[in-house]
This record gives sequence, C-alpha cells and structure tokens, in this order.
Amino acid sequence: MVENDALDATRDGYDAAALTYAQLFRDTLRDRPLDRAILGAFAEVVRAGGDGRVADLGCGPGHITAHLDELGLTAFGVDASPAMIELARRAHPGLRFDVGSMAALDIADGALGGVLSRWSIIHTPPQELPVILAEFHRVLAPGGHLLLGFSASEDPSHPTQLFDHAVAPAYRWWPDHLATLLRESGLTEVARMIREPEPTDRRQFREIQLLARTAQAGAA
Repeated sequence: MVENDALDATRDGYDAAALTYAQLFRDTLRDRPLDRAILGAFAEVVRAGGDGRVADLGCGPGHITAHLDELGLTAFGVDASPAMIELARRAHPGLRFDVGSMAALDIADGALGGVLSRWSIIHTPPQELPVILAEFHRVLAPGGHLLLGFSASEDPSHPTQLFDHAVAPAYRWWPDHLATLLRESGLTEVARMIREPEPTDRRQFREIQLLARTAQAGAA
C-alpha cells in the first residue's frame, strides 16, 4: 500500500489549503485552450468506446469533474481530502463526489470507460506509483482510456525529481519513464501533449498529458 505518511501529509495539506486552492483554480481552464482540447479529445474517445462513465481522481473542488459532465460524460470525483470533497459537493450538487484513496479505489473491476488523473499522482512517492497505476488499470473496462497529467523532469537521467510544492512533497517525472510504467501496468500510450511553460509561470516546468488505454476485449 502507498505509505500512510505521504497520504496523511497530502490529505492534511489539501484540507488546510482547500478554500484557497478552490479560489485560485476554479477558472483554470478559461485561459488554457490546449487543456480544454485534450479534455475534449479524452471525452470523445471515451464516448466512442460506448461507456461514458469516468472517474476524476484527485478531483479537488470539482471544477474539472463538472467540465467533464458538460462534455457529455457521466463523471464523478474522488479525492483524499474531505475538505475538498465538501467544497466540490457544495459547488456542484448535481454531481457525485467521494472521499477515497487512489491506492484502493472503491470502484468495481472494469467499471469505467475513462479515468482522469490530472496532476493527482505528483505527491505519490515514486516507489509507490505502480500501485496507483495498477488501480487505474483495474477499474478501467477493456478499451478504456486514462488521461494522466503531470510535470516533466528535466532529463532522462533523472526519471523523478522532487520539487518544492506548497502543499506536500511532490515529484516530476520523465515522460518516457512514466509511459514505461503505464505499459508495465497494462496501459498503452496512444497520444502525448507537451505544453512548454509561459515566461510568466512561477515554475518553468513542461506540462505533460499522456493519453493511454487498456487492451480491447479479446485482444492477444
């Protein structure tokens, strides 16, 4: 299981920062056309697979879950922070939000057409990430899609790099290394979006969004 110390630190940090976080990021998609585009593509491939049920894992205050709902998906959110879930339920009373851990999801095997993990793996200790990725694979139906967002490390000789996140210790990942971990968990990369930082961004990190999918039923 993912180490309790890391989970506790992350949960407590986001509980304390929930109101500030919600205010800062509730309009995060407004000035990010590329993010809207990749979320739209994710919604389209999930719908094309015939199952629009999607879990937004690490949903925070629920603004991205609500966007997925607007894109025609049956979306619900899960977050380790009770304070975040309370804010999400208040802001979006028509949607479902649950407190939970990505390491042990209360979701049946193969129940979902899609999983969104948008910068929610960054606080996971690197040695524990395979547990999370295995859970993503477990809950996805055959042919289901995962959209995984994270910040990139600087070179392949440093597949993970610790950085000074304001809430809890956090990690950047070399994209090819993370794609390999996905493949080892049964998820095949099908697309990758790389966003270079703006000059005004506080952290000059490249942002990566990987789209992957599970094998189709009956595939060899």
